[in-house]
Amino acid sequence: MLTFFFSPGSSSMAPHIALHETGTAFAARPVSLRRKETRTPDFLAVNPAGKVPVLVIDGRVLTEVAGILFYLARAHAEAGLLPAGDIEAEAQVVSWMSYIASTIHPSRRQGFQGLEHVREVWQVAETRLAGKPWLAGDYSIADIHLFRLYWRFRGSNFIRPGDFPGLEAHYARMMARPAVQRTIEAEARIGYELPA
Repeated sequence: MLTFFFSPGSSSMAPHIALHETGTAFAARPVSLRRKETRTPDFLAVNPAGKVPVLVIDGRVLTEVAGILFYLARAHAEAGLLPAGDIEAEAQVVSWMSYIASTIHPSRRQGFQGLEHVREVWQVAETRLAGKPWLAGDYSIADIHLFRLYWRFRGSNFIRPGDFPGLEAHYARMMARPAVQRTIEAEARIGYELPA
């Protein structure tokens, strides 16, 4: 049995989408960031780091977006979220996941480097997507991870619609996916509690 702890709209949205992509059953456990539910003794007993996402797999805890996405893709190979039988293609997905987590995600907090730094970071993904539907060949967990960040920052001071046509096209393809629609609907019903 899978139990998924998440906060609507946060980085946990990516594994939430992947769960819907796989079609696997899971118990959803929304956690409020505004009410500091990740800091309660009950939650800290699950994840001492005090953050989401958390996927509990038959009593075993797995944390971090990339780790959970990788687990779901490997555990549910039939969903096609990782290239099958091609170690280099799989490594490309992992490489993109690393870039997204270590470079794109923290870029918005690196204000000392300014808006140009943020644009340069996103330009790498834009360049990679030029004329291609997905980051690493076929649709994968890297696309889910990238989408969640673009979804979050699209229309902000960092990214305005039209700045990156390849990312906009990727966003539109992702928004058309039933798993993405289902996740957004489920999380919107609970309500987003994201910082400005």
